[in-house]
Amino acid sequence: MKINGVEYKTIWFDEEKQIVKIIDQTKLPHKFIIKELSSVKDAINAIKTMEVRGAPLIGGTAAFGLVLAIKENNSLDFIKKSSEELVASRPTAINLQWAVHRMNNKLSFVEPGDLFKVALNEAKEICKEDEGFCESIGKNGLNIIEDIYNKKKDTVNILTHCNAGWLATINWGTATSPIYHAHKKGIPLHVWVDETRPRNQGANLTSYELNEEEIPNTIIADNTGGILMQRGKVDMCIVGTDRTLSNGDVCNKIGTYLKALAAHNNNVPFYVALPSSTIDWDIKDAKDIPIEERNLEELSHVEGIDENNQLKKVLIYPKKSKALNLAFDVTPAKYVTGLITERGVTTASSEGLKKLFK
Repeated sequence: MKINGVEYKTIWFDEEKQIVKIIDQTKLPHKFIIKELSSVKDAINAIKTMEVRGAPLIGGTAAFGLVLAIKENNSLDFIKKSSEELVASRPTAINLQWAVHRMNNKLSFVEPGDLFKVALNEAKEICKEDEGFCESIGKNGLNIIEDIYNKKKDTVNILTHCNAGWLATINWGTATSPIYHAHKKGIPLHVWVDETRPRNQGANLTSYELNEEEIPNTIIADNTGGILMQRGKVDMCIVGTDRTLSNGDVCNKIGTYLKALAAHNNNVPFYVALPSSTIDWDIKDAKDIPIEERNLEELSHVEGIDENNQLKKVLIYPKKSKALNLAFDVTPAKYVTGLITERGVTTASSEGLKKLFK
């Protein structure tokens, strides 16, 4: 995907400097900054502070984080400690744990002198695989958009929540991949972009992405989707997911559940796009999903460009007020029309997922 007409991926390894490079997403859309990660602590900090975010990208960053750990100290104790710290850096997205476990399994029984090379190749493979998965998700989701367009013979209006775009993955994105594929095929589209408080990933990242690809989009407040659905302004919803249970329940950015309820009440198809690495086959009850509770400043303060073109953070809440900042919610499978995966589209159910992946 492109920024200022130049193709980028969200993370890559600089062979010359032997470091990892990322796009600092905390500075978008106002500043485009490429940041260098030279240690596992840098990788952990990038995940914690959301310089990188989105389940697949977090997984890729964790994989490269272990590469940097081995570069620093290839002892088993240090690799184990680094793995634990990476997994703990953000609790909800399953890809983080999945990538670290995959890396450790690959590194088992590898000679110390070969650890760095093997780890680097596996981290690259994880990112390459995710990129391929997201492209396939786009092709599978394209069929759904095509069907709507063939019936409607007019612009397809799609509502999305948070950022499940290429900035949340390595390339293409999950929820946006079908949109990008449809756009490339010439299907007229318009995207309603939920602002996604409190970090505004929809406004800051999804709209930014769509603008760069010249796809018409409109930013809306998070609570606007319902009335748009009531008035027939939304043809379908597509969102991403940070963890999908084997029964089809979907854990995604806070506010997703409410959109699914509105879509269900207004007979609007509600799809979730995900790579198989985001499926949690172990947790059976949504109540057992660890829901991240983030810094209250994300709610009480907003950041933007001031009159001097400088990023500035300001308080918008009463100083004495309390707040609760839960980062995710869970949408029960019964409100999900279908899951768009790299292997095809299926029902949000144990049967549907097993048919594709087991």
